[in-house]
Amino acid sequence: MTKPSRITAASGNMHPLSSLTLGPLLFNWEPRAWSDFYARIADEAPVDRVCIGEVICAKRLPLYADQLASAIERLRRAGKRVVLSSLALVTLPRERRQTEELAAATGCELEINDLTALRYQISGPFAVGPFVNVYNEGTLDFLARCGAGHVCLPPELPLTSVTSLAAAARTLGMEAEVWAFGRLPLALSGRCYHARLHGLAKDNCRFVCGDDPDGRPVDTIDGRHFLAVNGVQTVSFAYANLLSEIPTLRDAGIGSFRISPQTCDMMAVAQLFRKVLDGSVDPNDATAELCRLLPEAQFANGFLAGPYGAAYTGGLPHPAPDHR
Repeated sequence: MTKPSRITAASGNMHPLSSLTLGPLLFNWEPRAWSDFYARIADEAPVDRVCIGEVICAKRLPLYADQLASAIERLRRAGKRVVLSSLALVTLPRERRQTEELAAATGCELEINDLTALRYQISGPFAVGPFVNVYNEGTLDFLARCGAGHVCLPPELPLTSVTSLAAAARTLGMEAEVWAFGRLPLALSGRCYHARLHGLAKDNCRFVCGDDPDGRPVDTIDGRHFLAVNGVQTVSFAYANLLSEIPTLRDAGIGSFRISPQTCDMMAVAQLFRKVLDGSVDPNDATAELCRLLPEAQFANGFLAGPYGAAYTGGLPHPAPDHR
């Protein structure tokens, strides 16, 4: 559905109404929780696009594969644009087969998170996920010539790079998106941190990552919060929060904002972002409400606007990670 342009409350500049994307679930949730989550997203969350599928570990997909088609159908009936997300690290034959099957799938847009997908014939225009290192205009041009129409930029980029890439994407007819909420993806490994922690082999992991549905926190040797691990993935301990930066990012040419699933009330998170994008709530008021909604969370916007990635410099005062 196309909506009219409107004036944002914060900037006074004319912008087309931005879209809101729910990124793929990165963590290992119990199948019933997985199904219930996407049912609520379909019925309650004011998001425009929903990325769904397994990004981190191919072994997790069979746990909910039989529910995938019904979740997609329910999301579509609710008017959501559904995007199938591919694995972010493709190393094994079964992972290549899974990627090839996704590329051949019809009826859903594909979001690639590993360039392995480009070796297959992708059925229709595709999106590029934040796990692909899109750091310059040349990479954007290459991906556009391959058929990409949407790109979620890597979350570690500073505002100057985001602005340049958003301008290049617009010239190429692509929509640029930023990671606006949720623990930030930092690294992927061929080894499974969760399995090793429990004295297990990766191929016999017993899915122990499911014990930590938001990732397992990792502290420094002197007990300060630092990172979190999610199977083979390292994520930030702090949650990205770009609510206060939305007016600046829209002025920079960003047309889409991504929120990443966590075990908090994602319907309420989506509502806050939607209200700021619609111009009905001031970004600082929304930030204050997000602080109340997630009192134990630490926020970060440092990649975009601060001295280091885990810093939080925007919006109202909020507890920041302890980096003494």
